[in-house]
Amino acid sequence: MKNQDQLTETGGTFGSRSNFLLVMIMILGVFVAILNETLLNVALSKIMNDFGITPSTAQWLTTGYLLVIGVLIPVTAFLIQRFTTRSLFLGAMTLFTVGTLVAAISPGIEVLIFGRLLQAAGTGLLFPLLTNVVFSIVPFEKRGSAMGTIGVVITFAPAIGPTLSGIIVEHFSWRVLFYGVLPIALIVIIFAYAKLKNVTETTNPKVDLFSLLLSTLGFGGIVYGFSSSGEANGGWMSNHVLLPIAIGTVSLIVFTWRQLTIAQPLLDLRTFKYSIFRMSTVIMMIVMMSMFSAMMLLPIFLQNALSYSPFEAGLIMLPGGIVMGIMSPITGRLFDKFGAKWLALIGLGLIAITLWQFASITLTTPYITIMIFNTLLMLGISMVMMPIMTNALNELPPPLYPHGTAIITTLQQVAGAIGTALLVSIMTNSSTRYLENTSMKEDNATLQILAMIAGMKSAFFLAFGLVAFAWIISLFIKRSVPQDHTKMEVDQGPAN
Repeated sequence: MKNQDQLTETGGTFGSRSNFLLVMIMILGVFVAILNETLLNVALSKIMNDFGITPSTAQWLTTGYLLVIGVLIPVTAFLIQRFTTRSLFLGAMTLFTVGTLVAAISPGIEVLIFGRLLQAAGTGLLFPLLTNVVFSIVPFEKRGSAMGTIGVVITFAPAIGPTLSGIIVEHFSWRVLFYGVLPIALIVIIFAYAKLKNVTETTNPKVDLFSLLLSTLGFGGIVYGFSSSGEANGGWMSNHVLLPIAIGTVSLIVFTWRQLTIAQPLLDLRTFKYSIFRMSTVIMMIVMMSMFSAMMLLPIFLQNALSYSPFEAGLIMLPGGIVMGIMSPITGRLFDKFGAKWLALIGLGLIAITLWQFASITLTTPYITIMIFNTLLMLGISMVMMPIMTNALNELPPPLYPHGTAIITTLQQVAGAIGTALLVSIMTNSSTRYLENTSMKEDNATLQILAMIAGMKSAFFLAFGLVAFAWIISLFIKRSVPQDHTKMEVDQGPAN
C-alpha cells in the first residue's frame, strides 16, 4: 500500500494528507490575519468618539495597515528563498500576535496604530508564503481548485469582518475585536510549531539593501502622500502630499532600474515581460482599490448618514461574505475548466453595476436594497480575484513564482491603501465643497448628512470608472499556458 504522504495528484487537490494539513494550518493563520484588514471598519466611528479623532486620522488604522504590508511584501520573495516554511510562518504569526496584544491594551490612537502596524508586519508575510507553497505542491491542472479553496479565506475573511465587528461593537468595547483574535492566533502558533513542515527549497540569496531602501521610500512615499491628502492644509496641492508622492515616484523609477540591472534583484521584474501577468496585475489592483474603499466608506456612511447601528451596518455585509465563501471554490473549479476571461468579464460587470448603484444611494434607499447591492459586489469580486491571480502566476516559470506572488500582493495592498486614501479624500473634499457652495437653509445636522451623500457619490463614481477600465482590459485576457520550463531559462523571458 502506498504511503499517504507519497500520493500523487490523483490523491486529491493537494496531493496528500500531510500537504492538506500544511495548507489548512497556514489558511487558518492567514484567515485570522486578513480578517483584521477590515475588522475595524465598522468600529471606526466608536474609536473616533473614544479618542476624539477625525475620519482622516482614523483611516490610518486601515491605510497604515496596508502601507506596512505594501512595504514589507517586496522582501517576501527574498525571505521565502532564505528561510524555511516553518520558521517564516511562525515568525510572521508571532509578529501578528504581539501586534494584536498591543492594540488590545492601547491607551491612545498612537499606540493603537502601532499595534496595527505590528499586525500588518506579520500579515504581509503570510499570504505570499501560502501562495508560494500551493504553487510548489499542487499540479498545474488543479491550481484553480486549490486557489479557490484559499480564496474562501482570502475573500470571506475581509467580507465577514464588518459583520463580526458590528455584532461585537454593538454590545462590547471595540477592544474585544483584538482580545477575541488573540487566543486564536496563539492556537495557530502552537499547532504550527507541532505540525508544520517545510516544503519550499531554501537557498542563500543576498538582499540588496539599496533596493530595500528604494522599495520602502517608493511604496511608502506614494501611499503616505495619498493618505495625507485628507489632512493637509491645501489638500492635494500641499507639500505634505506632493513631496512624499514625488519622492515615492522617483524612488520607484530608480528601484525598477536597479532590479533590471543587478544579478539578484529584490523583486524580479522580468515577470512583467509576460503579457497576461501584466494585464492581470492591473485588473487586480483596480479590484482591490474598489473593494477596500467600499468596505471602509460604506459602514461609515451607513452609521453617520443613515443612522444605522454598528450591528445593522455590519449585518448588511453578511450575505455578501457568505456568497464569497460559497463561490470561491466554485469559481476555482470553473477556472480549471474554462479559464479566467469570462469569469473576469462577468465579475467586473457586476462590480461596476453595484458601484454605480452605490453612487445613487439616498436617504430613502431601503436597507434591503443596500444589502443586495453589497452582495452583488462581493459576488463579482469572488469571480475575479483568485481566477485572475492564478491565471497570472500560471504563465510564469517556477523560479519566478515567489517574485510573481510578491509583486501581485505588493501592488494589491498598495492599491488598496491608495484607493482607500484617495476615495476617502475625494469624499471629504466633495463634502466640503458641497457645504461651501450650498444655498440650502437646512439645519446643520441635515446639511452634514447631505454633504456626506454628495461626497459618497463622487467617490463611488470614480471607483466605477476604474472598474470599467479594468473590464476593457479583461477583454484581452487569454488562458495562460505553462512555459516549457525544462527548455527555457528564466533569464530569457517569455517565449511569446
